[in-house]
Amino acid sequence: MLEQGIYKTQVDDLPALPSKRYFTIGEVSELCAVKPHVLRYWEQEFPQLKPVKRRGNRRYYQRHDVMMVRQIRSLLYEEGFTIGGARQKLAGPEAKLDVNQSQQTVKQLRQELEDILHMLRN
Repeated sequence: MLEQGIYKTQVDDLPALPSKRYFTIGEVSELCAVKPHVLRYWEQEFPQLKPVKRRGNRRYYQRHDVMMVRQIRSLLYEEGFTIGGARQKLAGPEAKLDVNQSQQTVKQLRQELEDILHMLRN
C-alpha cells in the first residue's frame, strides 16, 4: 500500500545530492524518499549501511551511505526484493558492478558539474 505517495518516487526522480560531506537522518530521509524510522531499521538489516554516530548518538550519513540507501530503496521498492534478498544481492560479487548505482553516481556528478558551470557563468 502506498503511504503518502512516498513509494511512488523512483530513484531517477530523486533530487541530486547537495555538495556536502555529511547529511543528517532528516536530510537523507528527504533525499531518498524514505522515512527516518525506515533508515534506522535498514541500518540493522544491512551491514553496508553504517552512518557515523556523534554527540548524543546522532547519525551523520556520508555520500556513499546516501547512495547505498538509494540502492537499497531501489532493490526493495522498485525491483521487489525482500530484505533478505536485497542483503544477499548487496553482499554478492556483482554488487560492486551494480549499474543502478553507477547511473546514480553519473547523474550526481553531472548535476554537480552543471552547478559549478552555473556559478562560473555568474
